Formats: sequence, C-alpha cells, structure tokens
Amino acid sequence: MSVMTMPGRMLRLLSLMQGRRDWTGPELAERLGVTDRTVRRDVERLRELGYPVDGTTGTAGGYRLASGRNLPPLLLDDDEAVAVAVGLRTAAGVHGIEESSTRALAKLEQVLPSRLRQRVAAVRDAIAVMAVDGPVSDPAALGVLASACRDHEVVAFTHRGRERRVEPRSLVTAYRRWYLLAFDPEREDWRTFRVDRMVAPRATGRRFTPREPPEGPAAYVARSLTTAPYRHTCTAVVDAPASVVRSRLVVALPGRVEPVDDRTCRVRLGADDIAHVAADLLLLGAPYTLDASPEVLAALREVGSGITGGRPGPPGGSGSR
Repeated sequence: MSVMTMPGRMLRLLSLMQGRRDWTGPELAERLGVTDRTVRRDVERLRELGYPVDGTTGTAGGYRLASGRNLPPLLLDDDEAVAVAVGLRTAAGVHGIEESSTRALAKLEQVLPSRLRQRVAAVRDAIAVMAVDGPVSDPAALGVLASACRDHEVVAFTHRGRERRVEPRSLVTAYRRWYLLAFDPEREDWRTFRVDRMVAPRATGRRFTPREPPEGPAAYVARSLTTAPYRHTCTAVVDAPASVVRSRLVVALPGRVEPVDDRTCRVRLGADDIAHVAADLLLLGAPYTLDASPEVLAALREVGSGITGGRPGPPGGSGSR
C-alpha cells in the first residue's frame, strides 16, 4: 500500500505525466507504488477535474497528458527547480536568448515556495555570466525540434537552400552552437545540422519508429565535427604528451589529438577561418612540426603579419617552429 495520500499521489502522477509523453499503466503503478487499478482510478479523478488525459493504444495501453486549456502548473521537485534556475541563469549569457532566459528566471522565482526561492536566488547571485556572441538559434525553433525529438515526428526545413525532411533524434549543444542529430531517409544515413542554418523548421505530423545512432548523440556530433570538410586543414606533430595538449585546446574533439608516444602527439586542425587554426597553434604551447599545404602556410603567415604588423614571407612547404 502506498504511503502517499491520494492528493499527494495525484500530484506525483501529474508530475510524472508532464515529464514524459507516454506512460503505460504498469509503469505509473511501479513509480507510484500502487496497483494498476489505483492508477486507473486516479486517472479518472484527473479527468473529472478537467485535465485532458488521453488513453493510448498498444500492447499494454497507457496514458498521455494531452494539450488543453486546463493543464496544471508545471510541477518541479526541489532539485529540478534549482537545475532549471541554473540552466536559465547560464542561458542569460547566450546571444539571442538572453532576454527570454532572464524573464523566465524571474517568473520561476516568483512562483517558488520561500525555501526554494532562497536557494534559487543564491544560485542566481553566485553565477557570473560572461555574455558570448555567436550564431543565434531561435528559441521557437529549438522548441519545435525538441518536441519532434520527443514525439518521434518527422521535421521539415530548408538547409543550405535545400528542402529536407528528417527523423530527429537529439539536440546537441557544443561550442556555442546547437546541432540537430537526425536520420535522413533520403540519404539513408545519420546527419548533423546546425540549427542556426535551418530555415522555418516545422513538424509534419508524420510519426516514425525511432532508430538508434551508432553511438551516443553527443559523441556522434563531436565525431562528425572532427571529420567535417574544412577550408583550411593541417597536422602538427607536437613535442608534448597528448593529455597536456588536450587540456590546452579550447575544443579537443575526439580523434583530434592522438598520441605518437609518451612525449609526442599528433594534432589534426581544421577550420573555415584560418584565424581559428592559428589560435589553436598558439594554444599548443610547445614546439611542433607542421604539415600543411602551401596555401595554408601562406594564410598562416598573413595572420602572423597582422599580429606583428609586419609583412608575410613567401609561401613555403612543410616547416617547423
């Protein structure tokens, strides 16, 4: 028998149903510590109170909290409320969503009980956010894509002038940008899309059976960024251990830094902007031998001359520093 009273149990039921789109009766019963029959009775009580709980089809059947005017306020436990506050405070420094994040944090603090309001205020005051400019991702677009990932719904958008329809798997944030990992049925392969380059992303209403990528979403996106075709590429053999070099680079993507031996490593660099390559070379902090095309070497010399105010030397082949 559950130790929760019926009102407390129903609040817990609402909280669970807000956290996930679909639940089976046995899953809810296990979480609440009650029988399937009690879950059915509690669901009927919610419906009597005006909350739109739909039944779902399937082997075991289940429940879904549908959209409607009478949805309850968002229910968060203490740790969830603080986690949301941390996320909103951090997002207040992200170019493009800083204003909406600050407004949302203020609203959250207003409705919290006093004990949590003090914890959230402490978090807000303790975090110093350094605003970082970068490509702007529309919060509305992120909401559309996140919902489509959750609901296994095909999304359509224009990307680099082409209309795309893909099966979204996950949103990944990395290096001041948002990426969508999705399966592209047209190419029969997984693809990574920069959200700020999407035009008018929208849900199509068409459902799909979710697939699993060959590795976790974050790892897959990181690997795709490592192997992406960049305008400027080069390889440096550095007189320092791989672990030391990884700690110095701002972005140490998987496979980018590989040990040659205990005291030497190989670093693969690539970017569309030559200044980013030059910055990474400076961060290495150790002597290195550079293998690069004459065009990349010439471009690096131009960057160097811009820093020192001198003139670039003649293009050359592979060299060392």
